[in-house]
Amino acid sequence: MLYVVIVFLGLSILLYILMGGADFGAGIVEMTSPAKIRDQVRGITYQTIGPIWEANHMWLIITIVILFVGFPAIYTMLSVHLHIPLVLMLIGIIGRGTAFVFRHYDAVKDDMQQIYNLIFTYSSFVTPLFLGLIFGATVSGNINPVAVNFYDSFVQPWFNFFSLSIGVFTVAICGFLAAVYLVGETEEMNLKPFLLKRSRMFMVAIVLAGGLVFLAAEVEGIALVSLLVQEPLTLSILLLATLALVFLWFQVEKGNRKLSRALSGFIVSAILIAFGYHYFPDIIITQSGENLSVFNSAAVGKPIETLAWALMIGSLFILPSLFYLLFSFQRSKVM
Repeated sequence: MLYVVIVFLGLSILLYILMGGADFGAGIVEMTSPAKIRDQVRGITYQTIGPIWEANHMWLIITIVILFVGFPAIYTMLSVHLHIPLVLMLIGIIGRGTAFVFRHYDAVKDDMQQIYNLIFTYSSFVTPLFLGLIFGATVSGNINPVAVNFYDSFVQPWFNFFSLSIGVFTVAICGFLAAVYLVGETEEMNLKPFLLKRSRMFMVAIVLAGGLVFLAAEVEGIALVSLLVQEPLTLSILLLATLALVFLWFQVEKGNRKLSRALSGFIVSAILIAFGYHYFPDIIITQSGENLSVFNSAAVGKPIETLAWALMIGSLFILPSLFYLLFSFQRSKVM
């Protein structure tokens, strides 16, 4: 049953990045759009994520529940040592969602719309940035469970070169997903070339940001590059992702929406799977060397078994409903 929970944990994280990340990326694309077409980009954003944007946070909620119930030691350490970026990330999620609703459904269109636009776009940037900082902190080895001062306990774990590079990489991934998805959502002649250019810009961005991650790892003495080279499976997955990115560079212009989206999803999935395989089974790497993994920090006894059954039974209701929502939304746009 423990492996069932681990699979659901991994899938929840992956789906949150793929679906929620694309939503965050829509705000990032809007933020980087020229003023003269920003309203058009905003309209495509409403059309694309409007009916489903809230559903994407389901995967984050499932992840938190799994950690809380199944891996309480991991949940506790994250909540204590990374409470600052966690709170800032949650503020970004709340601010973004609130601004999205008010700027779209507010009955009174006044100067506050500009405030809502700023909150939405900057929250779309800040939220994945802090999400990446949190991930970087868990694997950088900077968390010190026995630290005696505020900075070493609550700031140093996430405020460092490596974690910041992961944050930038996460932002680039979100922008990349959204740009590729949005290319297939418009037929407007003045908007499609811009989105095509943005999708390629973010392809370059994830390559540069990925290089920054490896550079930061080397600077901070994290043996990431050397260990990846020694793992044939991880290296092969990253090479496949690179080849898929090259193929997507030429494919996205042809307008094959399904293939472009599939390729972008594969690229991001391959990156996450490669890094997940590299660090598995550890979730939190500490300075003391007493790492927390999905095995040594799992709840004992009934909680894991009950959680596994709840996840399996719940998925029978949640997944069909989600797929029907996506299908209905796509069908309504065609009609």
